[in-house]
Amino acid sequence: MKNTMKDELQLMVDPLYLYDSVALIASFACGLLTIPVVLDFCRERGLFDIPNFRKVHKKAIPRLGGVVFVPSMIVGMFIVMEMFQLSGQQAMSFSLWTLYFLLGLFAIYFTGLVDDLTGLRARTKLLIQLLAAVVLPLSGLYINDLQGFLGIHEIPFWLGAPLTTVVVAFICNSINLIDGIDGLCAGLTLTALGGFYCAFKDWGLDVYCVLIAALIGVLVAYLYFNLFGDETKNRKIFMGDTGSLSLGFLLAFLGLKLSMVNDSIVSFDGNGLLISFTLLIVPVFDVFRVALVRIRNHRSPMAPDKNHIHHKLMRAGLSQAQALVAILALAVGYILLNLLLQHIGVQLTAIVCADIVIYTALHLGLDALLRRKGQPAQLFED
Repeated sequence: MKNTMKDELQLMVDPLYLYDSVALIASFACGLLTIPVVLDFCRERGLFDIPNFRKVHKKAIPRLGGVVFVPSMIVGMFIVMEMFQLSGQQAMSFSLWTLYFLLGLFAIYFTGLVDDLTGLRARTKLLIQLLAAVVLPLSGLYINDLQGFLGIHEIPFWLGAPLTTVVVAFICNSINLIDGIDGLCAGLTLTALGGFYCAFKDWGLDVYCVLIAALIGVLVAYLYFNLFGDETKNRKIFMGDTGSLSLGFLLAFLGLKLSMVNDSIVSFDGNGLLISFTLLIVPVFDVFRVALVRIRNHRSPMAPDKNHIHHKLMRAGLSQAQALVAILALAVGYILLNLLLQHIGVQLTAIVCADIVIYTALHLGLDALLRRKGQPAQLFED
Protein backbone atom coordinates (compact mmCIF):
# COMPACT_ATOMS: atom_id res chain seq x y z
CA MET A 1 0.00 0.00 0.00
CA LYS A 2 2.82 2.39 0.92
CA ASN A 3 4.60 1.62 -2.35
CA THR A 4 1.41 2.32 -4.32
CA MET A 5 0.95 5.70 -2.64
CA LYS A 6 4.60 6.50 -3.25
CA ASP A 7 4.25 5.66 -6.96
CA GLU A 8 1.14 7.85 -7.23
CA LEU A 9 2.95 10.74 -5.55
CA GLN A 10 5.89 10.26 -7.90
CA LEU A 11 3.49 10.50 -10.85
CA MET A 12 1.93 13.69 -9.48
CA VAL A 13 5.27 15.50 -9.04
CA ASP A 14 7.03 14.08 -12.12
CA PRO A 15 8.50 17.14 -13.91
CA LEU A 16 7.57 15.70 -17.28
CA TYR A 17 3.89 15.66 -16.34
CA LEU A 18 4.34 19.17 -14.99
CA TYR A 19 5.69 20.33 -18.35
CA ASP A 20 2.77 18.68 -20.15
CA SER A 21 0.38 20.49 -17.82
CA VAL A 22 2.10 23.83 -18.43
CA ALA A 23 1.88 23.32 -22.21
CA LEU A 24 -1.82 22.48 -21.92
CA ILE A 25 -2.66 25.44 -19.65
CA ALA A 26 -0.64 27.93 -21.71
CA SER A 27 -2.27 26.79 -24.95
CA PHE A 28 -5.72 26.84 -23.33
CA ALA A 29 -5.18 30.41 -22.11
CA CYS A 30 -3.90 31.46 -25.50
CA GLY A 31 -7.02 30.05 -27.12
CA LEU A 32 -9.36 31.74 -24.67
CA LEU A 33 -7.67 35.11 -25.26
CA THR A 34 -7.37 34.96 -29.05
CA ILE A 35 -10.63 33.34 -30.17
CA PRO A 36 -12.72 36.42 -29.14
CA VAL A 37 -10.33 38.55 -31.22
CA VAL A 38 -10.89 36.23 -34.19
CA LEU A 39 -14.66 36.42 -33.66
CA ASP A 40 -14.59 40.21 -33.79
CA PHE A 41 -12.38 40.10 -36.89
CA CYS A 42 -14.80 37.74 -38.64
CA ARG A 43 -17.74 39.99 -37.81
CA GLU A 44 -15.96 43.08 -39.15
CA ARG A 45 -14.88 41.34 -42.37
CA GLY A 46 -18.03 39.28 -42.91
CA LEU A 47 -16.18 35.95 -42.71
CA PHE A 48 -19.02 33.57 -41.94
CA ASP A 49 -19.87 29.95 -42.69
CA ILE A 50 -23.08 30.33 -44.71
CA PRO A 51 -25.76 27.59 -44.39
CA ASN A 52 -26.40 25.44 -47.47
CA PHE A 53 -27.81 22.05 -48.47
CA ARG A 54 -25.25 19.86 -46.74
CA LYS A 55 -24.69 21.96 -43.61
CA VAL A 56 -26.60 21.47 -40.38
CA HIS A 57 -26.48 24.99 -38.95
CA LYS A 58 -29.19 27.49 -39.94
CA LYS A 59 -27.40 30.80 -39.23
CA ALA A 60 -24.17 32.34 -40.49
CA ILE A 61 -21.36 31.53 -38.02
CA PRO A 62 -17.74 32.82 -37.98
CA ARG A 63 -15.46 30.15 -39.44
CA LEU A 64 -11.88 31.01 -38.50
CA GLY A 65 -11.60 29.33 -35.09
CA GLY A 66 -8.89 26.98 -36.37
CA VAL A 67 -6.57 29.92 -37.03
CA VAL A 68 -5.54 29.84 -33.35
CA PHE A 69 -4.79 26.10 -33.17
CA VAL A 70 -1.22 25.95 -34.48
CA PRO A 71 -0.02 29.27 -32.96
CA SER A 72 -1.44 28.35 -29.54
CA MET A 73 0.17 24.91 -29.72
CA ILE A 74 3.52 26.48 -30.59
CA VAL A 75 3.20 28.96 -27.71
CA GLY A 76 2.60 26.10 -25.27
CA MET A 77 5.60 24.16 -26.58
CA PHE A 78 7.84 27.24 -26.60
CA ILE A 79 7.09 27.99 -22.95
CA VAL A 80 7.96 24.41 -21.99
CA MET A 81 11.24 24.56 -23.93
CA GLU A 82 12.12 27.76 -22.09
CA MET A 83 11.33 26.05 -18.79
CA PHE A 84 13.64 23.18 -19.73
CA GLN A 85 16.45 25.60 -20.49
CA LEU A 86 15.96 27.65 -17.32
CA SER A 87 15.86 24.53 -15.14
CA GLY A 88 19.23 23.41 -16.50
CA GLN A 89 17.86 20.11 -17.80
CA GLN A 90 18.80 18.60 -21.10
CA ALA A 91 16.86 20.38 -23.82
CA MET A 92 14.20 18.47 -25.72
CA SER A 93 15.66 17.20 -28.97
CA PHE A 94 14.00 17.68 -32.35
CA SER A 95 14.71 15.28 -35.17
CA LEU A 96 14.72 15.92 -38.90
CA TRP A 97 11.26 14.36 -38.87
CA THR A 98 10.03 17.18 -36.64
CA LEU A 99 11.43 19.90 -38.90
CA TYR A 100 9.89 18.35 -42.00
CA PHE A 101 6.64 17.88 -40.10
CA LEU A 102 6.55 21.60 -39.25
CA LEU A 103 7.20 22.45 -42.90
CA GLY A 104 4.28 20.29 -44.00
CA LEU A 105 2.07 21.57 -41.17
CA PHE A 106 2.60 25.22 -42.13
CA ALA A 107 1.80 24.39 -45.77
CA ILE A 108 -1.46 22.75 -44.68
CA TYR A 109 -2.25 25.56 -42.22
CA PHE A 110 -1.90 28.32 -44.81
CA THR A 111 -3.81 26.29 -47.38
CA GLY A 112 -6.73 26.05 -44.99
CA LEU A 113 -6.44 29.75 -44.18
CA VAL A 114 -6.57 30.76 -47.84
CA ASP A 115 -9.54 28.44 -48.37
CA ASP A 116 -11.40 29.98 -45.41
CA LEU A 117 -10.67 33.52 -46.60
CA THR A 118 -11.11 33.28 -50.36
CA GLY A 119 -11.96 29.66 -51.25
CA LEU A 120 -9.93 26.99 -53.04
CA ARG A 121 -10.95 24.20 -55.40
CA ALA A 122 -11.03 20.74 -53.85
CA ARG A 123 -8.41 19.47 -56.30
CA THR A 124 -6.08 22.34 -55.45
CA LYS A 125 -6.33 21.55 -51.75
CA LEU A 126 -5.74 17.84 -52.43
CA LEU A 127 -2.62 18.62 -54.48
CA ILE A 128 -1.17 20.76 -51.69
CA GLN A 129 -2.00 18.06 -49.13
CA LEU A 130 -0.10 15.50 -51.21
CA LEU A 131 2.89 17.83 -51.54
CA ALA A 132 2.88 18.46 -47.79
CA ALA A 133 2.62 14.74 -47.11
CA VAL A 134 5.59 13.95 -49.38
CA VAL A 135 8.01 15.77 -47.08
CA LEU A 136 7.51 13.17 -44.34
CA PRO A 137 8.91 10.14 -46.22
CA LEU A 138 11.62 12.41 -47.64
CA SER A 139 12.74 12.96 -44.04
CA GLY A 140 12.80 9.21 -43.43
CA LEU A 141 9.43 8.96 -41.68
CA TYR A 142 7.20 6.54 -43.56
CA ILE A 143 5.16 3.36 -43.24
CA ASN A 144 7.91 0.74 -43.29
CA ASP A 145 6.10 -2.24 -41.77
CA LEU A 146 2.46 -3.38 -41.92
CA GLN A 147 3.06 -5.42 -38.75
CA GLY A 148 1.34 -8.55 -40.04
CA PHE A 149 -1.68 -6.95 -41.70
CA LEU A 150 -2.63 -9.27 -44.60
CA GLY A 151 0.48 -11.24 -43.70
CA ILE A 152 2.76 -8.33 -44.69
CA HIS A 153 5.56 -7.08 -42.50
CA GLU A 154 8.55 -5.03 -43.67
CA ILE A 155 8.03 -3.03 -46.86
CA PRO A 156 10.65 -1.14 -48.92
CA PHE A 157 10.91 2.64 -49.16
CA TRP A 158 9.80 2.74 -52.80
CA LEU A 159 6.45 1.27 -51.71
CA GLY A 160 6.18 2.79 -48.25
CA ALA A 161 6.82 6.38 -49.40
CA PRO A 162 3.86 6.68 -51.83
CA LEU A 163 1.67 4.70 -49.43
CA THR A 164 2.53 7.17 -46.67
CA THR A 165 1.76 10.15 -48.90
CA VAL A 166 -1.67 8.81 -49.81
CA VAL A 167 -2.49 7.82 -46.21
CA VAL A 168 -1.52 11.24 -44.79
CA ALA A 169 -3.61 13.08 -47.40
CA PHE A 170 -6.53 10.71 -46.79
CA ILE A 171 -6.44 11.29 -43.03
CA CYS A 172 -6.32 15.07 -43.60
CA ASN A 173 -9.47 14.86 -45.69
CA SER A 174 -11.14 12.46 -43.26
CA ILE A 175 -10.77 14.90 -40.37
CA ASN A 176 -11.76 17.80 -42.61
CA LEU A 177 -14.94 16.14 -43.86
CA ILE A 178 -16.10 14.79 -40.48
CA ASP A 179 -16.39 18.40 -39.27
CA GLY A 180 -20.14 18.59 -39.80
CA ILE A 181 -21.75 19.27 -36.41
CA ASP A 182 -20.72 21.18 -33.31
CA GLY A 183 -17.94 19.52 -31.36
CA LEU A 184 -17.55 16.46 -33.60
CA CYS A 185 -14.18 17.08 -35.25
CA ALA A 186 -12.67 18.51 -32.06
CA GLY A 187 -14.22 15.75 -29.94
CA LEU A 188 -12.89 12.93 -32.14
CA THR A 189 -9.50 14.66 -32.26
CA LEU A 190 -9.37 14.94 -28.46
CA THR A 191 -10.25 11.25 -28.16
CA ALA A 192 -7.42 10.33 -30.54
CA LEU A 193 -4.98 12.70 -28.84
CA GLY A 194 -5.70 11.08 -25.48
CA GLY A 195 -4.75 7.71 -26.94
CA PHE A 196 -1.63 9.05 -28.64
CA TYR A 197 -0.57 10.76 -25.41
CA CYS A 198 -0.76 7.50 -23.46
CA ALA A 199 1.16 5.62 -26.16
CA PHE A 200 3.96 8.18 -26.47
CA LYS A 201 4.21 8.55 -22.70
CA ASP A 202 4.56 4.78 -22.43
CA TRP A 203 7.33 4.88 -25.03
CA GLY A 204 9.12 7.74 -23.26
CA LEU A 205 8.82 10.13 -26.23
CA ASP A 206 8.11 13.19 -24.11
CA VAL A 207 8.47 15.87 -26.78
CA TYR A 208 5.41 14.42 -28.54
CA CYS A 209 3.52 14.38 -25.25
CA VAL A 210 4.19 18.11 -24.85
CA LEU A 211 2.95 18.72 -28.41
CA ILE A 212 -0.20 16.70 -27.75
CA ALA A 213 -0.86 18.43 -24.44
CA ALA A 214 -0.50 21.84 -26.08
CA LEU A 215 -2.94 20.85 -28.82
CA ILE A 216 -5.43 19.50 -26.27
CA GLY A 217 -5.35 22.84 -24.42
CA VAL A 218 -6.38 24.97 -27.39
CA LEU A 219 -9.01 22.45 -28.49
CA VAL A 220 -10.68 22.63 -25.08
CA ALA A 221 -10.74 26.43 -25.38
CA TYR A 222 -12.21 26.14 -28.88
CA LEU A 223 -14.91 23.73 -27.70
CA TYR A 224 -16.01 26.26 -25.09
CA PHE A 225 -16.91 28.71 -27.86
CA ASN A 226 -18.06 26.10 -30.37
CA LEU A 227 -20.45 24.26 -28.05
CA PHE A 228 -21.48 26.93 -25.56
CA GLY A 229 -20.87 30.22 -27.35
CA ASP A 230 -23.86 32.52 -27.78
CA GLU A 231 -24.29 33.13 -31.51
CA THR A 232 -26.52 36.15 -30.85
CA LYS A 233 -23.55 37.80 -29.11
CA ASN A 234 -21.05 36.70 -31.77
CA ARG A 235 -19.38 34.25 -29.41
CA LYS A 236 -19.93 31.02 -31.34
CA ILE A 237 -17.33 29.88 -33.87
CA PHE A 238 -16.44 27.04 -36.26
CA MET A 239 -12.88 25.85 -36.84
CA GLY A 240 -13.01 26.06 -40.65
CA ASP A 241 -10.62 24.29 -43.00
CA THR A 242 -7.65 25.98 -41.29
CA GLY A 243 -8.45 24.02 -38.16
CA SER A 244 -9.69 20.71 -39.56
CA LEU A 245 -6.90 20.31 -42.13
CA SER A 246 -4.24 21.21 -39.54
CA LEU A 247 -5.71 18.70 -37.08
CA GLY A 248 -5.79 16.06 -39.81
CA PHE A 249 -2.12 16.55 -40.63
CA LEU A 250 -1.16 16.55 -36.95
CA LEU A 251 -3.04 13.30 -36.31
CA ALA A 252 -1.58 11.72 -39.45
CA PHE A 253 1.93 12.65 -38.30
CA LEU A 254 1.38 11.23 -34.82
CA GLY A 255 -0.11 8.04 -36.24
CA LEU A 256 2.78 7.66 -38.65
CA LYS A 257 5.33 8.25 -35.92
CA LEU A 258 3.65 5.64 -33.72
CA SER A 259 3.37 3.11 -36.57
CA MET A 260 6.89 3.24 -37.97
CA VAL A 261 9.18 0.46 -36.78
CA ASN A 262 12.47 2.02 -35.64
CA ASP A 263 14.23 0.07 -32.88
CA SER A 264 16.96 2.72 -32.64
CA ILE A 265 14.39 5.10 -31.07
CA VAL A 266 12.05 2.80 -29.18
CA SER A 267 11.72 -0.95 -28.81
CA PHE A 268 9.03 -2.24 -31.16
CA ASP A 269 6.07 -3.72 -29.29
CA GLY A 270 4.05 -4.79 -32.32
CA ASN A 271 0.88 -2.73 -31.84
CA GLY A 272 1.74 0.80 -33.03
CA LEU A 273 -0.13 0.40 -36.31
CA LEU A 274 -3.18 -1.05 -34.56
CA ILE A 275 -3.29 1.83 -32.05
CA SER A 276 -2.98 4.47 -34.78
CA PHE A 277 -5.65 2.82 -36.92
CA THR A 278 -8.00 2.43 -33.96
CA LEU A 279 -7.69 6.04 -32.80
CA LEU A 280 -8.62 7.32 -36.28
CA ILE A 281 -11.10 4.64 -37.24
CA VAL A 282 -14.38 6.60 -37.15
CA PRO A 283 -13.43 9.52 -39.46
CA VAL A 284 -11.45 7.21 -41.76
CA PHE A 285 -14.27 4.66 -42.07
CA ASP A 286 -16.87 7.40 -42.51
CA VAL A 287 -15.11 9.15 -45.39
CA PHE A 288 -14.21 5.86 -47.08
CA ARG A 289 -17.84 4.71 -46.90
CA VAL A 290 -19.16 8.04 -48.18
CA ALA A 291 -16.73 7.96 -51.12
CA LEU A 292 -17.87 4.43 -52.03
CA VAL A 293 -21.54 5.51 -51.87
CA ARG A 294 -20.83 8.43 -54.18
CA ILE A 295 -18.98 6.26 -56.69
CA ARG A 296 -21.74 3.64 -56.59
CA ASN A 297 -24.25 6.39 -57.41
CA HIS A 298 -22.09 7.61 -60.32
CA ARG A 299 -20.98 10.78 -58.54
CA SER A 300 -17.56 12.25 -57.90
CA PRO A 301 -16.03 10.98 -54.63
CA MET A 302 -15.40 14.65 -53.78
CA ALA A 303 -18.98 15.80 -54.47
CA PRO A 304 -20.81 17.21 -51.40
CA ASP A 305 -23.81 15.35 -49.98
CA LYS A 306 -25.53 14.54 -46.69
CA ASN A 307 -24.43 10.94 -46.21
CA HIS A 308 -21.91 11.27 -43.40
CA ILE A 309 -22.68 9.40 -40.21
CA HIS A 310 -23.85 12.54 -38.37
CA HIS A 311 -26.27 13.36 -41.20
CA LYS A 312 -27.79 9.88 -41.01
CA LEU A 313 -28.09 9.92 -37.23
CA MET A 314 -29.89 13.25 -37.35
CA ARG A 315 -32.26 12.01 -40.08
CA ALA A 316 -32.97 9.10 -37.75
CA GLY A 317 -34.22 11.58 -35.15
CA LEU A 318 -31.19 12.45 -33.02
CA SER A 319 -30.34 16.02 -32.13
CA GLN A 320 -26.89 17.46 -32.82
CA ALA A 321 -25.83 16.85 -29.23
CA GLN A 322 -27.17 13.29 -29.27
CA ALA A 323 -25.44 12.53 -32.56
CA LEU A 324 -22.19 13.93 -31.13
CA VAL A 325 -22.40 11.71 -28.05
CA ALA A 326 -23.31 8.66 -30.15
CA ILE A 327 -20.33 9.09 -32.50
CA LEU A 328 -17.87 9.74 -29.67
CA ALA A 329 -19.23 6.65 -27.91
CA LEU A 330 -18.65 4.67 -31.11
CA ALA A 331 -15.03 5.90 -31.23
CA VAL A 332 -14.42 4.93 -27.60
CA GLY A 333 -16.17 1.60 -28.16
CA TYR A 334 -13.82 0.78 -31.04
CA ILE A 335 -10.80 1.64 -28.87
CA LEU A 336 -11.94 -0.67 -26.06
CA LEU A 337 -12.88 -3.46 -28.47
CA ASN A 338 -9.64 -3.41 -30.45
CA LEU A 339 -7.46 -3.26 -27.34
CA LEU A 340 -9.36 -6.22 -25.91
CA LEU A 341 -9.02 -8.22 -29.12
CA GLN A 342 -5.31 -7.42 -29.28
CA HIS A 343 -4.88 -8.36 -25.62
CA ILE A 344 -6.39 -11.82 -26.14
CA GLY A 345 -4.15 -12.45 -29.16
CA VAL A 346 -6.37 -11.72 -32.16
CA GLN A 347 -4.29 -10.87 -35.23
CA LEU A 348 -4.34 -7.41 -36.80
CA THR A 349 -6.02 -8.55 -40.02
CA ALA A 350 -8.84 -10.22 -38.11
CA ILE A 351 -9.31 -7.13 -35.93
CA VAL A 352 -9.61 -4.87 -38.99
CA CYS A 353 -12.08 -7.27 -40.59
CA ALA A 354 -14.17 -7.31 -37.41
CA ASP A 355 -14.14 -3.50 -37.33
CA ILE A 356 -15.34 -3.34 -40.94
CA VAL A 357 -18.13 -5.87 -40.29
CA ILE A 358 -19.31 -3.90 -37.24
CA TYR A 359 -19.29 -0.59 -39.12
CA THR A 360 -21.09 -2.11 -42.11
CA ALA A 361 -23.74 -3.70 -39.87
CA LEU A 362 -24.21 -0.39 -38.07
CA HIS A 363 -24.96 1.44 -41.30
CA LEU A 364 -27.15 -1.32 -42.70
CA GLY A 365 -29.20 -1.17 -39.51
CA LEU A 366 -29.28 2.63 -39.67
CA ASP A 367 -30.41 2.52 -43.32
CA ALA A 368 -33.22 0.12 -42.44
CA LEU A 369 -34.32 2.41 -39.61
CA LEU A 370 -34.34 5.43 -41.91
CA ARG A 371 -36.49 3.61 -44.46
CA ARG A 372 -39.01 2.63 -41.78
CA LYS A 373 -39.16 6.30 -40.73
CA GLY A 374 -39.75 7.35 -44.34
CA GLN A 375 -36.31 9.00 -44.56
CA PRO A 376 -33.87 8.45 -47.43
CA ALA A 377 -30.92 6.21 -46.58
CA GLN A 378 -28.77 8.28 -48.96
CA LEU A 379 -29.31 11.98 -49.64
CA PHE A 380 -27.61 13.81 -52.49
CA GLU A 381 -27.78 17.40 -53.67
CA ASP A 382 -29.84 17.78 -56.85
